[in-house]
Amino acid sequence: MTEIIALLVGGLALVGAAVAGLYLWPVGRRGLRVAPARPLDFDTATRAAAAIIAAEAADPEVRPESRSRLLSHGSRTGRAVLLLHGYTLAPEQYEGLAEEFFDSGYNVWVPRAPQHGTVDRQAHHRVEAGELTAYAARGWAVAAALGDEVGVVGISGGAVLAAWLAQVPGNVVRHLLLLSPFFGPNPRQAPAYAVKPLIVLYGRRVLRDRVTSRGYSLAAVTQYLTIARTLPNPPRRTGLRTAAVAISPLDGVVDLRAAVDVPRRIADANAIPLRVCTLPATLGVEHNTLNLGADGNEWRRRYVALYEGEPAPTSDAPIHQ
Repeated sequence: MTEIIALLVGGLALVGAAVAGLYLWPVGRRGLRVAPARPLDFDTATRAAAAIIAAEAADPEVRPESRSRLLSHGSRTGRAVLLLHGYTLAPEQYEGLAEEFFDSGYNVWVPRAPQHGTVDRQAHHRVEAGELTAYAARGWAVAAALGDEVGVVGISGGAVLAAWLAQVPGNVVRHLLLLSPFFGPNPRQAPAYAVKPLIVLYGRRVLRDRVTSRGYSLAAVTQYLTIARTLPNPPRRTGLRTAAVAISPLDGVVDLRAAVDVPRRIADANAIPLRVCTLPATLGVEHNTLNLGADGNEWRRRYVALYEGEPAPTSDAPIHQ
């Protein structure tokens, strides 16, 4: 029995007869329906980004290396991109890829997620779904003013937020790249039938939080799963022009089938192909598909090409979990 299953069984033992009710409890939250922000102009957006960065620099709780980052060419460009980092991590996760986009002519905005990148390494345990979607919406409001054609890249939990942004009515997300998207846990960690009880018991903080051996708070990761469950079904047609996903067959964190199936439905709704890049197992990359070692420069170029709509560098491969 895996660690998460064991935690769930322990939790269910505490609620006994209420187990059946867990499957009837709605997981959607009205607070996640964030209206699109009023469009900004370039100068206002860059001032807003600078204010965020300055506030973080003045905050002793924010690690210097983890502050939000703006890579700007000094004026509105033809292309801009929003990069959303993963759970437990911070903007430095995108250091190489942000520079690759910038060198390709993009203005780039990499905001720090709430409760992340702080000297308190457990602060992310307290993150809530509503503040995550509000953060993503604010990030989009800045990025959308930086270029004529704008898109989103997200990794892991950040990929859930990226998909959410791409489905918010009124947002004009033209390009979507999802890296190791966390639309569900790997079945070896928690089977599908256990996900909703996890969301209700830990996401609603009915039970006391538990932390896995990876340092993941169940109360926190279920906030991302809550957001994933609020994605419209069927997906909306929003004007998306390219959609791509990159996964590793060695990823033991995410449900690899859902990682492809969810963005494929979004792509189908927009009548575009989904480009799927399955990293070679020989790379040795696990969940963090930005941790590419000696091959990083080559793969970061490939990620930019995927984002722009070029064919995946590896063919679609069967996904086994």
